Amino acid sequence: MPKPKKDLETLQLFKQGLTEGKNARAIEVEKEDLEAVRDLHLLTIKPVLYVANVDEGSVTTGNAFVEALRDKVAEEGAEVIVLCAALEAQIAEFEDAEEKAMFLGEYGLEESGLNKLIAASYALLNLITYFTAGPQEVRAWTIRRGWKAPQAAGVIHTDFERGFIKAEVIKLPDYEQFKTEAACRENGKIAIEGKEYIVKDGDIMHFRFNV
Repeated sequence: MPKPKKDLETLQLFKQGLTEGKNARAIEVEKEDLEAVRDLHLLTIKPVLYVANVDEGSVTTGNAFVEALRDKVAEEGAEVIVLCAALEAQIAEFEDAEEKAMFLGEYGLEESGLNKLIAASYALLNLITYFTAGPQEVRAWTIRRGWKAPQAAGVIHTDFERGFIKAEVIKLPDYEQFKTEAACRENGKIAIEGKEYIVKDGDIMHFRFNV
């Protein structure tokens, strides 16, 4: 099938949709056809996450305004996060995890709106987090979902990717259960992974490299 003709059809679809006032992301085309408009850098083709700031009484159930927003953006397949900024300000003041959990429970919440917003943003952008832990600090590193271990190591330092040998990996649930790296090792919960290992969200990793 001649591609120029297909590209022209795609461009005409976008022209029609944009003329009708639609966002570019709401125009239905095949994924491979998006190449025809890539060079146009359309602002409204970028993924969007909508955040509805509501009163305390609507934070778990939503309200008419939230439903109107959801109806409006349904054609885009966009997610709507509901939170109460006033509550979030109070939640941020808690330093004790148990007290924070009790406060959230009073409003029927399992987590803060900020946490939901961060998780949804990462999912929208196809990002995940892995951790490195040592005697002095614990660090979180953001990478693309689907990256292999050497690529993940490269966000720490390019030498880590260039000289990658292997990675020691602890799964987050195992670390939460056994509490320390030593206990995970004693219980056989540290895996040795090579260059083809695809990093999972929440992995705790130690890289071995040589340059």
